[in-house]
Amino acid sequence: MAFDKILQELESRRAQALAMGGADKLAKRRAEGQLNARERIDYLIDPGSFSESGMFATSHRPEVRARTPADGKIAGFARIEGREVALVANDFTVLGASSSVINMKKIKHVKQVANKRGLPLVLLGESSGARMPDRMGAAGRSIVAQDATEYQRLRETPWVSALLGPCYGSSTWYAAMSDLVVMRKGSTMAIASARVTSMAINKPIDPEELGGWRVHADKSGLVDIVVDTDQQAIDAVRRFLSYLPSHNMEPPPVVPVPAGSDDGSRHILDILPESRTKVYDVRKIIDAIVDVGSQFEIKARFGRSITTSLARLDGRSVGFIANNPLYKGGALDVDACNKVTSFIVLCDSFNIPIVFLVDVPGFLIGLEGELRGASGRVINWMNAMSLVTVPKITIIMRKSYGQAYINMGGGRNCDEFVCWPTADLGFMDPAVGANVLVGEKASADEARRQEVLDAISQDTSAWGLAELFEVQNVIDPRDTRAFLLRALETHRLRPSGGVGRHLLHNWPTSY
Repeated sequence: MAFDKILQELESRRAQALAMGGADKLAKRRAEGQLNARERIDYLIDPGSFSESGMFATSHRPEVRARTPADGKIAGFARIEGREVALVANDFTVLGASSSVINMKKIKHVKQVANKRGLPLVLLGESSGARMPDRMGAAGRSIVAQDATEYQRLRETPWVSALLGPCYGSSTWYAAMSDLVVMRKGSTMAIASARVTSMAINKPIDPEELGGWRVHADKSGLVDIVVDTDQQAIDAVRRFLSYLPSHNMEPPPVVPVPAGSDDGSRHILDILPESRTKVYDVRKIIDAIVDVGSQFEIKARFGRSITTSLARLDGRSVGFIANNPLYKGGALDVDACNKVTSFIVLCDSFNIPIVFLVDVPGFLIGLEGELRGASGRVINWMNAMSLVTVPKITIIMRKSYGQAYINMGGGRNCDEFVCWPTADLGFMDPAVGANVLVGEKASADEARRQEVLDAISQDTSAWGLAELFEVQNVIDPRDTRAFLLRALETHRLRPSGGVGRHLLHNWPTSY
């Protein structure tokens, strides 16, 4: 048959690429309960939709060419729930998925197509860092930084990273630039491996202490979601993308509304304590308002005094920023500020309206916060707020004190502003204010303290703001879902087809 030899070579080379790092390495991964790079892609995408780019790429160095099928990074285009995406999956069985001259060309191509054609970018990370000797000496320096926009992020399309093993070098950089980062327990993320770091600082260091999931989910805030398995990580990637448009010039997708979604708000008064000094979990309030099962929390372990969640109302994506009294009484610290600013940028960049649910005693003051630049973080938040062009709706549930009143969408920092009758407004907690003015010592005049407390407590209800038309309405908490549905309908971005102006599109992803 004509062309037999040529076609046989094609099949041989394809089989070599699909064999990845070899049967032994793949078997070892299976024994450890980890998917390999191609299995991860298969689990992520719609069956049969993968169009690979660079299957036959190998290292440009003759001494390792035969050992680098697909050069350690599998790239291409596929569909998730029928929508086109671009993706890169690192193949750790091939030289630790180290970054090389050739595989970085593959990543560059996929990124360029994603930006040009409006495709989300999914990065399945697991890498050992830069490949040596590719990056060594003058010759190595001559191949890096040849693209001035390599680390540019203008949020044309959503980027999602999953950290699924040791992640150093490119996996770290792209995670730090992504809109969502999912980390499997047992994975690590750092600039360099624990071994290299130990040599640099001349003392032993544990990989988990250097860059494990607790470090990044609880402390650095660079990881948004923590899971136990590869499959759970990929499920989170798919779910996150379902709330976002494919690119920033279209509104988010609309999905069917689950049965029973209109029934939740009637239970709000069962969740909210009658006493304003008692705590509750605001995530239960959000669940009572939104479409059934639609709440998707981001950075749940970081800055816990505030909750940031994507959810749906009437099948449409909405971002919720809600003070959570369950942690620190809802007081806002530096981590909370960073968390909110990041979430505001995400929502505005991808045309998602924002709802503020307010129950905040103020900012957490103290030496630690000042040493971490708390005042700058507060103003970063306000700067981001001033640039938001998607609808912003604020509901004061209980406390709203001091500067936090403004940061949480008070005044003219929102498009629609209402209170529950339980709202409690003021510069600070009345008891704290009385102590500041009278003094905390036991010798202080208790009659005078009570007089000051009564004075401070006056005119702090929702009715005072409503009478001045500083809020547009006071609503029954049980009507919150109905109010939001109507308000979002009113404030939908009709002239632009649901697309904002994206004034925050180049805001740093990590700072």
